[in-house]
Amino acid sequence: MKYMLLIYGNEETWDALHAQGIDGVMEQHHKLGAELKASGELVDDRGLTTANARVVRVREGVPAVTDGPFTEAKEVLAGYYVVDCADLDRATEIAARLPEAPYSPIEIREFPDPGES
Repeated sequence: MKYMLLIYGNEETWDALHAQGIDGVMEQHHKLGAELKASGELVDDRGLTTANARVVRVREGVPAVTDGPFTEAKEVLAGYYVVDCADLDRATEIAARLPEAPYSPIEIREFPDPGES
């Protein structure tokens, strides 16, 4: 089963990660990614930036575009992993290993089977 692990954060998260040592945080991501790749569970992973981010809303048929990734939330989507693993418990185990997990929520979303309605 495929799952998307959505990594959220805010300024407090980034401050805590930098205080912890951002090089160490990135090393944790590289190590986890290598382990998941070796086990065949890693489908994709990416960090996201706020550069050139936009929010698009359509009101009365007219698109309204504003700068920033902010959709009235305290946290912003900072990155993701897509994993193909045995079950939700395994996806949860992987999510708990992400270095952001002690500071910000990691949301797990299941990819529905294309054959299901």
